[in-house]
Amino acid sequence: MNWKEMIHRNKHILFILYCPIYLWCFNWLEARNDVPFQDIHCIIDDWIPFCDFFVIPYILWFLYVAVVVIYLYFQREHLEDYYHCVIMLMLGMSTCLLIYYLFPNEQNLRPDTFARENIFTDIIGFIYASDTNTNVLPSIHVYNAIAIHVAFFTSYRFRKRHGWHIASLVLCILICLSTMFLKQHSFLDVLTGLGLYLIYYALTYPLLQRYQREKSAPPTLVR
Repeated sequence: MNWKEMIHRNKHILFILYCPIYLWCFNWLEARNDVPFQDIHCIIDDWIPFCDFFVIPYILWFLYVAVVVIYLYFQREHLEDYYHCVIMLMLGMSTCLLIYYLFPNEQNLRPDTFARENIFTDIIGFIYASDTNTNVLPSIHVYNAIAIHVAFFTSYRFRKRHGWHIASLVLCILICLSTMFLKQHSFLDVLTGLGLYLIYYALTYPLLQRYQREKSAPPTLVR
């Protein structure tokens, strides 16, 4: 089997190849310091307190994304759910990178010191040290959380499992809130992350519905 045949048979794992490209581009943007950055801030940000325990849903985002993508990947008889999910992820993350490049932005909401020291603030300190305060609008954290929730909510095997839907929705909301309560993002970042997802969902969902109708339609008899 040559490499072309291998890719054709395993094209559903090509998302894995996108991840290192995305990470390289994101890290390159994070390292930029020769461009003027626009400060992102609104009055709502001043009303939101810093809450260290929100670091729990914030870091659960990584597990949430990984588990749902892997689950959809192994749902082989309904791979359209997987394709729609990863296409939405790649569209959103790529668009965010382009926006960061064309419109360099940052937020200056992080506290200088923590009022108390605990395991939560230790984790937050590590996050602050490893993740700059630049490239925040739109929020990839928010966009991906919403994309993953919708992918899970609409997946074939979980379509009618309402308890799982509620659990996923609660986690998705907590993740979005955590970006603001940890002062990682402005309210504007969250709003634009949601808006970007809604745009891509409106563009791609009709195509997914048409594909599913064509897949379930009985074969046409040739006379």
